[in-house]
Amino acid sequence: QVQLVESGGRSVQAGDSLRLSCTASWRIYSSSVMGWFRQAPGKEREFVALIRWHSGTTLYADSVKGRFTISKDNSKNTVYLQMNVLKPEDTAIYYCAQGSQYSSDQRDYKTWGQGTQVTVAS
Repeated sequence: QVQLVESGGRSVQAGDSLRLSCTASWRIYSSSVMGWFRQAPGKEREFVALIRWHSGTTLYADSVKGRFTISKDNSKNTVYLQMNVLKPEDTAIYYCAQGSQYSSDQRDYKTWGQGTQVTVAS
């Protein structure tokens, strides 16, 4: 069964750091793009960051640039999201997704994980 499994979400205090992981149950193709998205309560799901599997090229949403870092471990079929200086507005369910386009549009991503909850208290 093809699936993405996120982990690492939990409740933290503002200013803390957290690292999310997303592991694929298959060998991620070199042409793939792996993305992180998030959905806050009452809001639409939004783009957070992406990474090209082959080259490691990254892209970030302005709201997280300088605080979040996306990375990958090809040998483990895993993508990470290191989140530093967390703010209450970062509270959301975080999803990873696999696509083939260098795109921040969630419609370009075909396989999604179940999400992991991140809660940042002020």
